Amino acid sequence: MKKNLFTSFLMLAFMFLAQGMYAQTVNGTVTSEDGPLPGATVVVQGTSAGTTTDFDGNFSIQAGADDVLVVSFVGFASQEVAVAGQDQITVTLVADNELEEVVITGYGSQRQKEVTSAVVKVEAQEFNQGAISAPEQLLQGKVAGLQIYNKGGDPNSAAVIRLRGISTVGANQQPLIVIDGVIGASLDLVDPNDIESFNVLKDGSAAAIYGSRGSSGVIIVTTKEGKKGETAFNYSGQVNIAQKVNSVDIMSPSEFVAAGGTNLGQQTIWLDEITRSAVTRIHNLSASGGNDKSTYRVSTNIRNVEGILKNTGFDQFNTRLNYSSLLFNDKLRVDFNTSFTKKNQMNGFPQALRYAVMANPTMPIYGVDSPYQFNSDQFGGYFESLGLFDSFNPVSMVEQNKNEGSGIQFNYGLDFSFSLTESLDINGRIAEQSARYSNTIYYPTTSHFNGNATSPLRKGLAEFFDAQFSSELYEIYGDLNQSFGNTDLNITAGYSYQQQNFKSKFLSLGDFPDNSLDFSDAIEYSQDLLNSGLVGAGSDASPDEKIIAFFGRANLTIDDAIFINASLRQEGSTKLGEDNRWGLFPSVGLGVDLNNYLNLSNVDLFKVRVGYGVTGSLPGPNGLSQPGRGLAYDGGQGGAGTFLTRAANPDLKWEEKAETNFGVEYVGGKLSATVDVYTRNIKDFILDRVVDVAEFGVDRRFENAGELKTTGFEAAINYDIVDSADFKYNMGINFSTYKTTLEDYVLEAEMRGPLGAPGQNSTLMIRNAVGEEIGQIWGPRYEGVSGGNPVFADINGDGQVIANQDAALSEDVDMEVLGNGTPDFEMGWSNVITFGDWTINAFFRGAFGHSLINTFRAFYEPRLSTQTSYNFVNTELAVPELTSARFSSLYVEKADFVKLDNLSISRRVDVSNISFIDALNVQLTAQNPIIITNYTGTDPEPNLVDRGTSDNGQIARGSDVLAPGIDRRYNYFNTRTFTLGVNIKF
Repeated sequence: MKKNLFTSFLMLAFMFLAQGMYAQTVNGTVTSEDGPLPGATVVVQGTSAGTTTDFDGNFSIQAGADDVLVVSFVGFASQEVAVAGQDQITVTLVADNELEEVVITGYGSQRQKEVTSAVVKVEAQEFNQGAISAPEQLLQGKVAGLQIYNKGGDPNSAAVIRLRGISTVGANQQPLIVIDGVIGASLDLVDPNDIESFNVLKDGSAAAIYGSRGSSGVIIVTTKEGKKGETAFNYSGQVNIAQKVNSVDIMSPSEFVAAGGTNLGQQTIWLDEITRSAVTRIHNLSASGGNDKSTYRVSTNIRNVEGILKNTGFDQFNTRLNYSSLLFNDKLRVDFNTSFTKKNQMNGFPQALRYAVMANPTMPIYGVDSPYQFNSDQFGGYFESLGLFDSFNPVSMVEQNKNEGSGIQFNYGLDFSFSLTESLDINGRIAEQSARYSNTIYYPTTSHFNGNATSPLRKGLAEFFDAQFSSELYEIYGDLNQSFGNTDLNITAGYSYQQQNFKSKFLSLGDFPDNSLDFSDAIEYSQDLLNSGLVGAGSDASPDEKIIAFFGRANLTIDDAIFINASLRQEGSTKLGEDNRWGLFPSVGLGVDLNNYLNLSNVDLFKVRVGYGVTGSLPGPNGLSQPGRGLAYDGGQGGAGTFLTRAANPDLKWEEKAETNFGVEYVGGKLSATVDVYTRNIKDFILDRVVDVAEFGVDRRFENAGELKTTGFEAAINYDIVDSADFKYNMGINFSTYKTTLEDYVLEAEMRGPLGAPGQNSTLMIRNAVGEEIGQIWGPRYEGVSGGNPVFADINGDGQVIANQDAALSEDVDMEVLGNGTPDFEMGWSNVITFGDWTINAFFRGAFGHSLINTFRAFYEPRLSTQTSYNFVNTELAVPELTSARFSSLYVEKADFVKLDNLSISRRVDVSNISFIDALNVQLTAQNPIIITNYTGTDPEPNLVDRGTSDNGQIARGSDVLAPGIDRRYNYFNTRTFTLGVNIKF
């Protein structure tokens, strides 16, 4: 033993002396295309001699003339550089080849080439630019199969997000959000400026590790972390201006009067009176740094966002801290992140846009301009057309009434990873999230819109809503990594516990004394408090919503070319019946890099893969498996009782989705491409069904029933058209299409989606039938006009036309499919050009094959003699001879569109003469500068969810995924935005 040690010592001493004899000092700099790389590692190949670069990327090392330096940095491809007698070396590292790129797959990560499921990573340099007010806007159009639509430009409205179409008819219709490992986190917790990357898990085999909440897909958000080196500061600021685009074509005051409209003597362009050029200001300041043991990043974000509708927008403050540290000889890694968000919203009244379209263009804004005697003081000085159904002064709506909200959100996550051995790690996570939102709506006594200003009693109304949400997450799992020759094995197994709680309360009361002050701040003056039965109040609280899971996954790599992945998650939920609380969600995937065996020239990867996975979906409300009860009052005598409204179902179980995905990935030279084909079957929807009273004692019960089938195709292609030192042009295209059919349902066919008032509440426009594609727009085919009435086609040729709603589902009805609310296919087309200090990014997006029901036209385009006090919609499709309103194909329009969604031009400014600035970038961005469409409405984008009708001032609150394609009159108008931004690194 002593002899061996002595021999080893002599060998080391000889190597040291030899190096000293022939070594020289080599100085150098390590950079990337973005500038110096502090903290890069420089090692003399074959030795332990090494160093790291300083804050400016500089290094100094002893090396022999014939030595080779190995230079590496996380996220970049390592380089080997021969010293060759040089004493000054500059090394420029490039980003890792996408084959070695690491993607987050849930409870771990894999190299891109090892992934056997449909997973797409989108990094910061690929994000949409410009006026980004919500994180999901960064992704819009970037991932094939991911639909992100915010109908119009309401800054306070959440976008509808769909991954590969509809995945359930109940709750959890949107993808699961995971932020820095925290399941079910809210996107409101993270500012867009703090996001490093998105990983989108599209298919069942990728999402199955998340069990019940992965049915609609998973979006994993990774926030920016600190980097070791001296503290670096970064400031980014934006100012943008937004204006409405594609307004509804209506008559001018003179055209309206010529068409027989009631002339009140004024010329009012109502939309101009309630909209504005909206200005938004965004500021972000961050600081990051650290050393070999600890890194940190802290950021602060301030957003002041205006909507184009007056008195809409929000002010938001957000701050975030990410901290990482290595302890116990680098065996323990601790990651701590926390964020706080405070948001004040001016929700306003988007319905005002609808009333601005339909309002009489000769009506005055203020009562003083009335053509007849009018008590304007009763209405706060505004004019109102009294006696009309569903008619309100839009300026009064916007200026007199109040709809404001405020929210606070806080979360923290603590992750640890301890290396027990070189091959075994133990990981843990503790996370909590809390949110509170309150909303106040106030209609003064002078408001005709919901303020009851025309009544001698109960004038004015105040409504208050308050909600609180909390979530706790505790997880522990182990990672085992083993290698056996050319085989690598990774096994992950763990336990997850999550509990969520929700509670809310509501209060409404009115009958205020006058309009001398805002009585939402002085509700004690409400006369409703003195009269029984007039105050509205309600509250609810969820039980502890618990989800407990055991999960495991194995990843096997053979010969760096054959990849096998399998996972299993067993999950239990308190929301389901006692007999079916636990579900089992397996997945398996296989991938083979054929190029490893075919050795194709100029090809880096030619992988085929197939994956299969089962995921589940939970109901939204609690207690659906339990009996439902209603409250019965005894006529105001001070007592009350309950009665059964819904039967219990202890067998209520998970909705289930099984998905098979086949994909091909190719990377070679300048070209990379991915193609996916998938089939998914979703069954056992949780539906409120009519049941036998004799058996259950009541006629309602929640049961599992129904089945959907979706087949789809996706493709993404990326090509470096030019890739030279002084000019680069990269183009990327993604394409997706899918079709969803109703395989089984509680009815053979049904009609949904009422048109609404006035006069067409019973007109249902969306048909769903077993064996057919969902979301069919159904109605009579318009052929002409006779005597002011529409003429419909005799579709079945039986000599008579039956087109009434009562017979809409009968075999002899003369109705047909008029269109479908979901697109046949969607595409995104990116173009990035870089030359010198300039970068131009042009991103186009389009959707094709979908139709929209233009409800503005259906109500206000016919020249009804009874509607001469409302303006007429006057599109190029109008039929002036039509004097009665009945829904038909006349109001169903193809809504294909192509948009230049985002155009940005940025320039890197030379700051070499400014000592305190390391980098400066200036950017100009335009959003929606070009929209090509034949749709006559305000926005051709698909309407994937119907919120229902909104008539006579009421607010729609529905969410019907089986009634797509209805362009409602309350949808916010689309916007065109121009942004000037600056980014400074200190």
